[in-house]
Amino acid sequence: MRNLWWLTAVLVVVSSCGDDGPTSAPFGLDTRPSNATCVAKKRPVLNTGVTLQRQWTGIAFNQPIYMTQAPGDDNQWFVVERQGKVRAFARDATANNQVRDFASVTVNASGEGGLLGMAFHPAWPNTKEVYLSYTRTPAGGDPAPVCSTPMASVLISVISRFKSNTGMQVDTPPDEILKVGQPFTNHKGGMIDFGLDGLLYFGLGDGGSGDDPCGSGQNLGSLLGKILRLDVNAAAGTYKSPTDNPFAGTSGARPEIWSYGHRNPFRWHFDRTSGDLWVGDVGQNTWEEIDHVVKGGNYGWNTCEGLHRRGSTTALCNTPGLSDPVVEHPRSEAQSITGGAVYRGTAMPSLVGTYIYGDYITGTIWALTYDADNKPTPKVISSVAGSTLVAFGQDNDGEIYTVQISGVISKLVPSGAQPADDFPQLLSQTGCVDPHDPTKPAAGLIPYDVNSPLWSDGAEKQRYLAIPDGATITINPDQDWDLPIGSVAMKTFSVDDKRVETRLFMRHDDGGWAGYTYEWNANGKDATLLTGSKLKSISAAETWAYPSRTQCIQCHSKAAGGTIGLETAQLNRDGVYPSTNRRSNQLATLDHIGMFSAPLAQAPADAPRLPAPDGKDPIEARARSYLHANCSHCHRPMGGGQGTMDLRYTETLKDTATCNADNTQGTVGTATKLVAPGAPQSSILSLRLHATDNKRMPPVAVSVTDPLGIQVIDDWIKSLTACP
Repeated sequence: MRNLWWLTAVLVVVSSCGDDGPTSAPFGLDTRPSNATCVAKKRPVLNTGVTLQRQWTGIAFNQPIYMTQAPGDDNQWFVVERQGKVRAFARDATANNQVRDFASVTVNASGEGGLLGMAFHPAWPNTKEVYLSYTRTPAGGDPAPVCSTPMASVLISVISRFKSNTGMQVDTPPDEILKVGQPFTNHKGGMIDFGLDGLLYFGLGDGGSGDDPCGSGQNLGSLLGKILRLDVNAAAGTYKSPTDNPFAGTSGARPEIWSYGHRNPFRWHFDRTSGDLWVGDVGQNTWEEIDHVVKGGNYGWNTCEGLHRRGSTTALCNTPGLSDPVVEHPRSEAQSITGGAVYRGTAMPSLVGTYIYGDYITGTIWALTYDADNKPTPKVISSVAGSTLVAFGQDNDGEIYTVQISGVISKLVPSGAQPADDFPQLLSQTGCVDPHDPTKPAAGLIPYDVNSPLWSDGAEKQRYLAIPDGATITINPDQDWDLPIGSVAMKTFSVDDKRVETRLFMRHDDGGWAGYTYEWNANGKDATLLTGSKLKSISAAETWAYPSRTQCIQCHSKAAGGTIGLETAQLNRDGVYPSTNRRSNQLATLDHIGMFSAPLAQAPADAPRLPAPDGKDPIEARARSYLHANCSHCHRPMGGGQGTMDLRYTETLKDTATCNADNTQGTVGTATKLVAPGAPQSSILSLRLHATDNKRMPPVAVSVTDPLGIQVIDDWIKSLTACP
């Protein structure tokens, strides 16, 4: 079992002090330590210089629409051709006579139909099964599309399973496990792939012909306009709907649905390291969009197109409950988005973890970069001559290829020498830890603890602060701390006494903050920098989510001052200083050694102090403290959180805009109020903490609900008899 977060301070003391324990003293430190080694490094170099290098010029492809490799086989390629064939060849093939037919199926390629997707069973070659997605002509017994006005199917979208005896070609006729009626010939979607969970995902468009004529996007009773999630380890002609799908057991909803509100998710990919699902959703007349898709998410169609109301170039879409795209492109930039892949290769190190995507019509290729404020900022890196960019392929090594339906396949390669990147790749190289023993902080780092911790799946945490020599901390009027340029906050997470992750949060020369995640190696002796998010199984029952640099900034908002927890009310408590074996008030110690730009205006006894959520203070104070620590960095003015809540502890309950306030941001169960006095089961604030899907709060790097936090919030809501 994981230790509860409130044991953190005890664990720090035990690991840092002798058997006699620390000595209480007025100040934990006598002088300010030097932080010459641990200062914010220059941001990692991002070189987006790439070019396209054409491949297999001696092979004639007939309308190629996708390409892939089989698990564990780096030496063969499989190219999907729209007219119904899968062709296989060695990666060093040079001529047509070196290509064989791996599979073929009878398709109806009218409009945007045809053979559209292919996926190998993840246990290949032990399980020699291949899945194809295609459209065919309707036959007797096929389903009709789900429409408010009944329509006959003009095409049938099919997923079929094929088996292979030798692995050289498929040997069985199609075993049609899923059939979906289509009212028109466009917006078919059609991509299939297996996620890291071993389940098959299938993207379907809204059925076509303009503005969602069947109303499919928002209709949970229809499979059109959705991403589906299927368990294909089932009998012939069948599949199973996983019981943890978001709408399993929901009356009137199809249990296969994973996400909805898609117009035409024609091309998408899983990040093979983190499992994140990135979707390129083709717009109608005004906006193209890139979505980061999560369980149960509603991506807006046909209420929204991109970030805007459907068809509008100016009016933003503020409909409650919808998930915004990560980025949108107007029609002047893109006209039919082609979802790409997260680069995980080795040829272009600075692009590792970067999402690459393009446009079918213009041929433009973008890298999804972020500016100093972590705002998504797509950068054009190349373009496909003659356009018709219909897909991106990715080999088993993580390198990326472009597929043009005109028959051209190319590879993204560096356009020149890659720049040196001296950002520390190992924690031992950062200067923030002892280089000979990275489990110990560098001598100049100052330990600290907080009164009300942020929930992190029950992990134990150790926190340290580094301020450049000669610089000081400014305490703002709201008691948030403004750290100087060059500052570093370091936090190490441990589960069952084993280090899992260390995060460095740095304030760079441009004044912006950025977070960097280091994954502890299996031997526990050092940690390696991650370029993006990652999921890792740390036990038979637990998975740890390492956040990406973008996800770090989701919580570390500008409105919250960049850091979380570094504020007067959080640090107004005793802490232990291992270098002196003393226990002292943290504010008094920092003030004594000259860490603040001006002496404290109040003695610690008179200064703000957040109650510990597990302490003896009144239940409302403890609940409000918990919400401040876990939610207020987003839910405050300009914090980026949806709605109008202000969950800072300093606000009155009335000014939080929660008590008996109407829910405006999408349904959670049947609740209609953010806080319904006396009824946590009818309060959005409580239900968000209980949730295990995309409705859960906080939304980043959390996969386990917080039992203490839930109890405190529920007890507080039960205690309310009326609103102020």
